[in-house]
Amino acid sequence: MPTAKARACSILAEFDHAQTELVGKAVILTDGIAGTVDQIWLDELHGLRISVRGHEGRWPVSTIKLAQTD
Repeated sequence: MPTAKARACSILAEFDHAQTELVGKAVILTDGIAGTVDQIWLDELHGLRISVRGHEGRWPVSTIKLAQTD
């Protein structure tokens, strides 16, 4: 498999793993917003971003302060 294709597959696999791990989990962000992760996006400028149900906007995944564990 060409290197670029292998890297793209790795990125998509990690995105799928992050989606499985975060969507539907309760989180608290560093700015005090709390709720359930609704969706995640892979943004070409900002990296992995999340939306929190009931709140307008998208935040970088790095702003998660606490996340629900199973």
